[in-house]
Amino acid sequence: MLRKTAPLMNYVQEHPEIVVQLVDLIGITSVMEVLIRLIGADETIYSNYADTMQWLENTDVLGMIADKFSSSDSPEVHANAAEILCAVTRCAPPSLAAKICSPSFVGRLFCHALEGSRPKSVLVHSLSVCISLLDPKRLASASYQAFRSNVSHGALVTASPETVDGMLESLGNLLNLLDTSTAENVLPTTYGCLRPPLGKHRLKIVEFISVLLTVGSETAEQELISQSAIKRSIDLFFEYPYNNFLHHHVENIIVSCLEGKRTELVEHVLNECDIVGKILAADKLSSLSTESNGPTVPSEGKTPSKIGNVGHMTRIANKLIQLGNSNSTIQTHLQGNSEWVEWQTDVLVRRNEVENVYHWACGRPTSLHDRGRDSDDDDFRDRDYDVAALANNLSQAFRYGIYSNDDIEERHKGHLNVMMRMSILMTNQLRW
Repeated sequence: MLRKTAPLMNYVQEHPEIVVQLVDLIGITSVMEVLIRLIGADETIYSNYADTMQWLENTDVLGMIADKFSSSDSPEVHANAAEILCAVTRCAPPSLAAKICSPSFVGRLFCHALEGSRPKSVLVHSLSVCISLLDPKRLASASYQAFRSNVSHGALVTASPETVDGMLESLGNLLNLLDTSTAENVLPTTYGCLRPPLGKHRLKIVEFISVLLTVGSETAEQELISQSAIKRSIDLFFEYPYNNFLHHHVENIIVSCLEGKRTELVEHVLNECDIVGKILAADKLSSLSTESNGPTVPSEGKTPSKIGNVGHMTRIANKLIQLGNSNSTIQTHLQGNSEWVEWQTDVLVRRNEVENVYHWACGRPTSLHDRGRDSDDDDFRDRDYDVAALANNLSQAFRYGIYSNDDIEERHKGHLNVMMRMSILMTNQLRW
């Protein structure tokens, strides 16, 4: 496909049944990669041979791929089908881009996703495609990321208002799946039981809500408020205090609302969702409640574990204070709550001092003290470079040579110092 692209594309064009046969074998990862190149969702092929792919306009290859969500029960098939469709949102011929973001195609995805008899993997991977439509820059899975290079050709598919409206038509049915009151499955854990566990499908729905809020659609925001999607997501944050994946998405939801330009969103989070009151109540208990009727139940006969979302609550609290300096609505709400003012002075300020890693005197490498960015925003390449630089210093330190006893002793101390600094840095890399 790389060396003789034009002859191969001409051959496939003369034998369109090849595309059907490839789609039938979409569960095989290598076939999935061939399809990505074949339909022009790979920047190498698309940039050089876009003219040879015009015949794809008359095919329903995207429809055939989407229908694999209903015709197969294999999670691998669903994952690979979603991966191809996500690739189309990032780099594809204009004809396919127009098809995948059409309301009819989005409705087709939701129809497959919300079919009750289908495996949950259909819902999870269908929502992955919708999320990619809303935010095409999101990375795909590790296998596809290794397969592709940086997108430099083609155009990212941007979700139009009509596309967003097509998603909102099924929002109510989607939010019904966040209800955990009728589920009966139980998952034992080290801290107790989950009745029921959150599950990948609910986590993906919360992620979808998080991304939907970043689009800037007033209609979407009104629907999320009226259907209590934001409130339900925040409730799940406290009902599942050990699911950090969930906490990450809900924190993004809260920050998106607070940073938004519409006062209605800010007031909804502060008043109807009562984010301040819930943070204060959860932080006051600090441990899993034995009297809770929620889905997270502590083990009997054991001391309840400390809740695991304190870190995210601290970040949200700090964000509230930061935004309150420029937002009168938030400032008024915080200052009018005497319990919050007392907690901020007695607890939050002290906690921030303790958790400020740049004040730790534990031998952290000086290169990390120079960074003003938050750890979550650090660039991976920068961090890898630090490790590589220390490794190079370590190898230089252990070069063979002839030294006096004093030199050897001094160098030995230097080697230990470098090794300790390298160990600390690598430990922090793994922790982040």
